[in-house]
Amino acid sequence: MKHIEEPLLKNLQAFVAFARSRIGDAHLAEDVVQESLIKALTSAKKPTAEEDTMAWFYRILRHSIIDLYRRRSVNKAALERLEREFDSPPDTDEKRVACSCVKTLIPTLKPDYAELIRRLDLGGETPEQVGVALGMNANNLRVRHHRARQQLRERLEQICQLCAKHGCVDCTCDD
Repeated sequence: MKHIEEPLLKNLQAFVAFARSRIGDAHLAEDVVQESLIKALTSAKKPTAEEDTMAWFYRILRHSIIDLYRRRSVNKAALERLEREFDSPPDTDEKRVACSCVKTLIPTLKPDYAELIRRLDLGGETPEQVGVALGMNANNLRVRHHRARQQLRERLEQICQLCAKHGCVDCTCDD
C-alpha cells in the first residue's frame, strides 16, 4: 500500500494543476483530486510499480473529470427544461387534475365545505383572500378546508371506488 500512497502524495500538486487546467476552478479541481484519491485508495485493483501508479491514478483522475462534466451537462439540461416549463403555459393535461365526478359531487357537500372547495381548490383563490371574505382566521379556515376535502374524498370513494384511490386522474367514470 505504501508504494501507492507515496507517489500519490509526492505528486499531489501536479494532480491538482492537471485538474485545474481542465476544470478552470481551483477549489473544484482540489475536490475532484480528493475524490479521485479516495477512489484510488479504496479500489480493489492496485498497480504494482511506481510508474504504473502514476498512469493508473491519472486514468482515475481523467474519469473523475469526465464524470464532473457529465453531471454538469445533465444538471444544465434539467435546469433548461425546467425554465422552459415555467415559461410556457400549462397544457390541458396538466390542468386536468381530477375527474369530472368531483364537480358533480361538490353540491352534495355541506354548503360551507362546497364553497371552500370551489374557491380554494377549483377557483384558485388564496387562503388569505377566502379567510377575509368569509371572516375566518387562518387556523379555522385550514381545519374546515381539510374537513371539506375529507368529505369530498369519502364521496368520491363511494362513487368512483378504484379511481378515487389512485388520484382520479384518467378517470373512466361516466359523467
